[in-house]
Amino acid sequence: MSKLMEQAEFFAALEAARQPKHGGGHAFSRAWAAGELSRAQLGDWAIQHFYYIDPIPQQFAQLYARMPDLDARQHLLENLLGEEMPNAPGKRHPDLLRKFARSCGVSDERILRAEQNDEVLPTTRAMRSWIWELSGIRPLSEACSGIMVALEGQLPTLYPKYVESMRKMGFTDDDLEFFHVHIEGDTEHAHIGLELTDRYATSPELQERAIATVRASAGMRYAMLDGIYNRVVLKQAA
Repeated sequence: MSKLMEQAEFFAALEAARQPKHGGGHAFSRAWAAGELSRAQLGDWAIQHFYYIDPIPQQFAQLYARMPDLDARQHLLENLLGEEMPNAPGKRHPDLLRKFARSCGVSDERILRAEQNDEVLPTTRAMRSWIWELSGIRPLSEACSGIMVALEGQLPTLYPKYVESMRKMGFTDDDLEFFHVHIEGDTEHAHIGLELTDRYATSPELQERAIATVRASAGMRYAMLDGIYNRVVLKQAA
């Protein structure tokens, strides 16, 4: 890359970078959208996903502390408060996921003790560690592209298909609140992520690395789904 890309070109390149490993194309996601997974299998997914997202408020706080610009910090703070929900007990995103897990037959004790009980998969551990690396170590342009563009940017297109399938299985909208809040909020988060990535990617090299980080983040989440699919679908089928 020899020169700085214009904003529209850069945005298009960032969004294109998540497509080859977009979670919607994974066999686990396709099976979920097609109604081919049982409540027990969805509960197994929730155990892994909870381990991945449980520290996200702290990770966002770490990224918030690194942001030099007031408006960027305010965007992150809004995102962070949306995760922690200090004025709405029981509405933290990890709490909503545990509510969904309970509707799948997974107790709070099991989901909270998954690590001690050796239920957390290596690919799930890797995903959680990757977010710590992005939020605390990588350049801000990579942190924003890897978290907000690559990951949050997938959910508004991914979760509606899950919700439609699960409603047919008999889940209530209250059971599915975790998915609804992400469908509503993450479209804006992804757009803000594009803008912040553009702000901090001030050289051709930083732009190139930001695009590569989107690919890496999408690939990490795809690998996490590989681990879940292998454990929950293929192993059970065998």
